[in-house]
Amino acid sequence: MTLKRNYLNSKNALVLTGGGARAAYQVGVLSAIAKFIPRNHGIPFPILSGTSAGAINTTSLACYASCFHLGVKKLEWAWKNFNISSIYHSDPINVFSHISQGMLASFQADYANKNPRSLLNNAPLRSLLNQILDFNRIDNNIARGYLSAVAITASSYSNGDSISFYQSGSNDRPWSRIKRRGELCQLNTEHLMASAAIPMVFPSVKIKNQHFGDGSVHQLSPLSPAIHLGAKKIFVIGVDQPKEPIHVRENNPHPPSSATIAGHLLDSIFADTMHSDLERMARINETLKLISAQNRKENEGLQHIESFVINPSHDFNAIAAQYYYDLPLSIRLLLRSVGIGNDSESSIVSYLLFEKNFCGELIKLGFADAMEKEQEIRAFLEI
Repeated sequence: MTLKRNYLNSKNALVLTGGGARAAYQVGVLSAIAKFIPRNHGIPFPILSGTSAGAINTTSLACYASCFHLGVKKLEWAWKNFNISSIYHSDPINVFSHISQGMLASFQADYANKNPRSLLNNAPLRSLLNQILDFNRIDNNIARGYLSAVAITASSYSNGDSISFYQSGSNDRPWSRIKRRGELCQLNTEHLMASAAIPMVFPSVKIKNQHFGDGSVHQLSPLSPAIHLGAKKIFVIGVDQPKEPIHVRENNPHPPSSATIAGHLLDSIFADTMHSDLERMARINETLKLISAQNRKENEGLQHIESFVINPSHDFNAIAAQYYYDLPLSIRLLLRSVGIGNDSESSIVSYLLFEKNFCGELIKLGFADAMEKEQEIRAFLEI
């Protein structure tokens, strides 16, 4: 039996979370996994689910699902050659023109109905995605049996629902739960732009009659899309910070800076729900051990699902602080205006630093972290 068919039947899923430039770490982990798999073989994850920048990575993998090595190499090359101007406008004229338009619009009567309403303009990202991704490949890879399904999650500003847009070749039916649902569609660039639209930082994206923002917002159950698409094993590459003891200075007279608060909010958007969802799934698995096999068989909604999670071993904020001056002057001035400088207090810089030096460091870190867990990864994926 070929590797392709083994993995398609195994129902392995890959879940990639959001985090802006931090998603470069995911590419490093994937690069290590590629070393564990023979060349010219298909992707070991027939089910793909991505959010925010993780959605861009999963879609790229879906386009090259027939050759996992090639897909990872394409991703690695892209992230190692990124610069900020390929993601969002960073030249002084565009940056300050964008901000000025928003300020002028605020004095107009129909201000609420005008665009853009964001800190930065990520129009270059749309052009880049249109150039490097061929969405027709997804259908082709599904038809050839290399891929089962791919889901991209975005958050609706209209009703607060978390919508997972998915493309599938099987009988995966759309699902609907409280504040989250799955919608079968043909994926395109707009779904990726919507999923990666970090609130206030990048503009919302209109799909049909709704405006959408970053998929991490309101995503109470980030594992849900993969599970609904039939996953039995879920491999999660997170971009969360390592947890260390917090020493509180009781006599500190200074309140947290706006940069610290903003970074805290972004961290909570991109990380907290994944932790709680993994805990919830672990509790369900423990409960299932107490239920007889017959009862589980009668109730198909109860299934044991294995998970493997890998998170960075080093602090992204500290790494980002080292490359702060890789940011264009216009962006540094913009960040300075809201209290964000070249320290490691705020997470915001690590989300926006789409420069090859910083991204390259995260790729190296992801690769090293995955190689440290080689035997565990091989055992989980059975490779």
